[in-house]
Amino acid sequence: MSMMSVHRDTRGDETPLAERIMSEAVRQGEVAGWQSVRLTEVAARLELPMSAVLAEYRDLDAVANAWFLRGWQAMLDESPAGFAGWPERARLEHCLLAWFGAFSAHRRVTVEMLCHKAHPPHLHTWVPMIFDLSRTIQWLREAARLQARYGSRRAQIEEVALTALFVATLAVWARDDSHDQAPTRRFLAKRLSRGEGLMKWVPGARSRREPRQ
Repeated sequence: MSMMSVHRDTRGDETPLAERIMSEAVRQGEVAGWQSVRLTEVAARLELPMSAVLAEYRDLDAVANAWFLRGWQAMLDESPAGFAGWPERARLEHCLLAWFGAFSAHRRVTVEMLCHKAHPPHLHTWVPMIFDLSRTIQWLREAARLQARYGSRRAQIEEVALTALFVATLAVWARDDSHDQAPTRRFLAKRLSRGEGLMKWVPGARSRREPRQ
């Protein structure tokens, strides 16, 4: 994912203001580290009053939340032809790689955002982060078109398993500086293959319903 160019003269820039603020914050994070980003400096770079930045983002954590929304959007983007007929394992792999791929060009600063949220003194970001992880897994199940009904025993088991898978893959991806994310792909494929065998023993595995279109 390439960064949008940010020009000091933004009068002819039709990019939404929120997007320009986020892009500049990420650019500064790439240069100096996410913890060093200051919204006052972002405003100065874009020649904006701080009130304009505040109207879009209440703080830097809100910028990070907007950034991570891209991962959900990538998972839910238009699916390849015949996607509904793919095995569950292949659909999950496609959606998870879409999430990681959305941030691959800015992996380091993305990892720094997550570390900043999980930093012990930042208690105000812990609970929202847990809920955001839960939402990520829910959107993953939707994007991958898993059939188990929400709240069913199988869905609950899937959520626990997918949460563990996502966190484990994230740990690998955080250290993966390859240009094609090959280590992350191998790890994910191996874990999904192992999980596919285990999930066959979970009630509801042999659903007769057709995949949702």
